Amino acid sequence: MAQKPRSIFEEVASSEKVAPVAKGSIDRGGQGARSAIRRWLMVLFALVVVMIAVGGLTRLTDSGLSITEWKPLSGSVPPLSATDWEAEFAAYKLIPEYTEQNAGMSLAEFKVIYWWEWGHRQLGRFIGLVWAIGFVWFWARGQIPTGWTGRLVFVGALGGLQGAVGWWMVSSGLRPGMLDVASYRLAIHLGLAFVILGFLAWYAMLLGRREADLMQARRAGEARLFSMSTGLMHFAFLQILLGALVAGIDAGRNFPTWPLMGDGFLPPDPFANTTVLRAFFEDAGLVQFIHRMAGYLLFAFGIVVWLRGRKSANGASRFAFNAVLAMLSLQMVLGIVTVLYSAPVHIAIVHQIGAVALWVLIMRGRYLARYPLPQSVRG
Repeated sequence: MAQKPRSIFEEVASSEKVAPVAKGSIDRGGQGARSAIRRWLMVLFALVVVMIAVGGLTRLTDSGLSITEWKPLSGSVPPLSATDWEAEFAAYKLIPEYTEQNAGMSLAEFKVIYWWEWGHRQLGRFIGLVWAIGFVWFWARGQIPTGWTGRLVFVGALGGLQGAVGWWMVSSGLRPGMLDVASYRLAIHLGLAFVILGFLAWYAMLLGRREADLMQARRAGEARLFSMSTGLMHFAFLQILLGALVAGIDAGRNFPTWPLMGDGFLPPDPFANTTVLRAFFEDAGLVQFIHRMAGYLLFAFGIVVWLRGRKSANGASRFAFNAVLAMLSLQMVLGIVTVLYSAPVHIAIVHQIGAVALWVLIMRGRYLARYPLPQSVRG
């Protein structure tokens, strides 16, 4: 029997069930364990913040030269007997910091500065271990997102480089005539810590959203604001390096006056006892003066960036740059208070942690300028 032809408008029924297409199946390709890796990076971020604080306290308590050898593995074990302590103390007695500055120090006093430096180095080893365990875990399970393996290895390599730079810094203070580490090496050591912190923060922000969402957000990015915030980030980094130079020669404990330096705007005779080049690293008055002037310029530029940021159509971006200006203002006040009180340990370390907060807030504002968060039409 011939089948009756069907109308082209007739609905065709089918008993076959079509499997629904999974939402986001394309987006999930190559995404890996973004959330878990982000949490791991945030743990590393927190540890590096603690490391910066401990390092600052190690410098402020003059503890950095108490361990005179670099033993990456065996150095993780502290002295366990009276004989071991005497050997460590004997090694310390041979360096200029003891003979010219701390002669007569007791073993009990030496133990205090030793534990500060040992704790600082041990924390560095622990951070390296956390990175290694996390990376091997995600790599072995194939959970690293496409394109992220190199970035995570890069962070680990920076951490290893930081350990080598740390010893390079300490070794400068063991030479004849040196009572402290070379200030420029201290600046490089601290600067590298902030570089690591910056990459950890940036990567954690990127992993907080899907690649597809980031690509979509970038189309709405504010190129001018991103460029200006990048400049502010670089300027803040320069100011952090200048602050390290101040800490390296205890320049913050000189000229406890503001807004003048003593009786004048300029420090007195900055080039009297040294060459012009060395004065920019070793004259306490000149180093502090440069740090002050850079702080004023950074604050002024921060206001310019804030004025641009407050014009953003995105509420989250405006709030981010409001936070930057607020922290920049607080950090400037902390700097003035640190100077007026001759940089006591508790105020100086708050000022250093303030630099960390400012650095991260600038990074946050820069991120939102490049990848604005979605918002309603009402904004």
